[in-house]
Amino acid sequence: MYQVLIIDDDTALTDLLSELLSLEGFAVRCADNGQVGLEMANASPPDIILLDVMMPVLNGMETLRQLRATSNVAILMLTARGEEVDRVMGLELGADDYLAKPFSDRELLARMRAILRRTQGDGVEPTQSDEEPVLAHHDVRVYPRRLETLCQDRAVELTGMETEMLACLLHHPGEVVSKALLSEQVLGKRLMPFDRAVDVHISNLRKKLPERLDGKPRIKTLRGKGYLWVD
Repeated sequence: MYQVLIIDDDTALTDLLSELLSLEGFAVRCADNGQVGLEMANASPPDIILLDVMMPVLNGMETLRQLRATSNVAILMLTARGEEVDRVMGLELGADDYLAKPFSDRELLARMRAILRRTQGDGVEPTQSDEEPVLAHHDVRVYPRRLETLCQDRAVELTGMETEMLACLLHHPGEVVSKALLSEQVLGKRLMPFDRAVDVHISNLRKKLPERLDGKPRIKTLRGKGYLWVD
């Protein structure tokens, strides 16, 4: 049973979400401000957090910033429709994805399940006869099952979505991978006009991965086409 923590000061909404998610088999806890949410997340880490932006005491962005300082827990931001600056800022701070209010039950569940599939691994422990698969290219190695990334033999702290985004690129070294494919395979949603989620995750990867020793870029942007992991 997945553990969900909802951090939102709209108690009418959290009551509805709690009922919906409980019926879908999730264990749900709620906090009505960011400070209480942080304390609950630190005391008993959930599998996924639904985090509102506008809240008293500690707003969603600061809550996200503090969460990401110590945890890679899956985070789905809940933003006001049309507030692109909130969506982009949330992704830059490490949110896995965002959902604009108001949203449908089906969309919320689909988005949560897509994130959980990519942040919880497949639950299979490797054995001597079943070695863990690894994606490797030059000085980068990704272990998809445990969502671990090494670069130049050092661990790189990536979120689950960033790890999956990197893995998708490593599956196609030297090939252009379209934004539409990255959105569908990694984020679990169709690419919509003006959706910058893929772009921000790629930008975060560029910031977090150390520079190549030969000075070449790791990821190239091909405007209007997609992204390419430099071979």
